[in-house]
Amino acid sequence: MADDSAPTRDRLLAAAERLFLDRGADQVSVRAINAEAGLNPGAVHYHFGSREGLVSALLEQELAPLWAERLELIAKRSRTDGAPFEVAELVTAIVEPFVELSRTAKGRMLCHLLARATLPTWRIPAASPWFGPVPFEAMLGRARPDLPMDEVADRWRLAFTLLLEIYGRPLAPVGGAAVAPPPAGTVIAFVTAGLTAPASG
Repeated sequence: MADDSAPTRDRLLAAAERLFLDRGADQVSVRAINAEAGLNPGAVHYHFGSREGLVSALLEQELAPLWAERLELIAKRSRTDGAPFEVAELVTAIVEPFVELSRTAKGRMLCHLLARATLPTWRIPAASPWFGPVPFEAMLGRARPDLPMDEVADRWRLAFTLLLEIYGRPLAPVGGAAVAPPPAGTVIAFVTAGLTAPASG
C-alpha cells in the first residue's frame, strides 16, 4: 500500500501505475485502484472525475516532461532568433522520447495508454501545452509555410497516428511475442518524408 502521508492524488496515480504494470491497464477497475491506494471506493471519481481522467493525469505527469524540454528549445529558438528549423529536427524531438519509453515495461505501458486514450477522439484533457496537437501543428506550419493549415493538421494527425501505432502496441500481444519497433532512424526518415512531401494541391 502507498504511504498514508502521500497526497491522495499521488497515491491514486501510483496505485494505478502499479496495477497497470502488473495486470495490464485493460484489466484494472476503478475499484481495484481505490483499494490498492487504501482509499474509499469513490476516491478516483472525486479526485479525477472518472477513470479516463485518472489515466489522462497519469499520462500528463509521466510523458509531458519528456517532450516539453526538447520541443521548447526548438520553439524558443524559432520565436526569438527567427532561426528556421528542419522538419527532421521536429520529428526527431518527437520520436526520441518514444524510443526511450519503448525500452522499459513502464514506458511501453504508458505508450499503450497514450494510444488507447488518444486515438478514439484525439482529445485528452490536460494542462500541459505539449499534451495536444496545437503546438505541434504550429511548429510544423512554421517549418512548412507553403502548406495550408488544414493540410498541416492532417499531416500531423497522420504522422502521430503512425507513431502511436508503432509504439503504443500492448505489452503482451495475444498469441505471439512482442514485435520490436523499427529502428529510430527508419521511423524518423519515414515520418519526415511524409511531412516534407510536396503540397497535395
